[in-house]
Amino acid sequence: MPILPLAAAVTVLLDGRPVPAYVRAFASAGRTYAPLAPYVTRIAERLWYEGGTLVIERGDRRVRVRLWSVAPDALDREYVPIAPLLRSLGESVRYDARTRTVEVGSAGGPEVATPAPFDANARQVAPRVVFTPAPIATPHPVWHGAATPRRTPLPFPEPT
Repeated sequence: MPILPLAAAVTVLLDGRPVPAYVRAFASAGRTYAPLAPYVTRIAERLWYEGGTLVIERGDRRVRVRLWSVAPDALDREYVPIAPLLRSLGESVRYDARTRTVEVGSAGGPEVATPAPFDANARQVAPRVVFTPAPIATPHPVWHGAATPRRTPLPFPEPT
């Protein structure tokens, strides 16, 4: 990608929180450019290469991006116009020129949260049956006669 003149740093907010990144997004010539990682990889559900093209999938939407390099670290060096790419993945994107921020509203699924504490009033689910084999009956030794401890030494065979 050619270097664009008059680039101004831009902050990208995903659902109101800044996206932590080592490389910054920038605005130039009326467009906002950002590297694929972490700005697009945070939103994508699947990524894979098909030749020199990166396929980005989210839900039932797919976007293909032609890359200059398919090196392992190419995603944080490949700058793309961020707004059209995120919109094609189903995100809402808004640029605020006064604060130089790109606000991305994710239409993703529910957030992962810690489990709630135990509630005794909540509906309880019966435990599932776990297969445990029946114990095998072993024969018990039968002793006839008076119980006396053994006091005689055990015979030891003579060496030959």
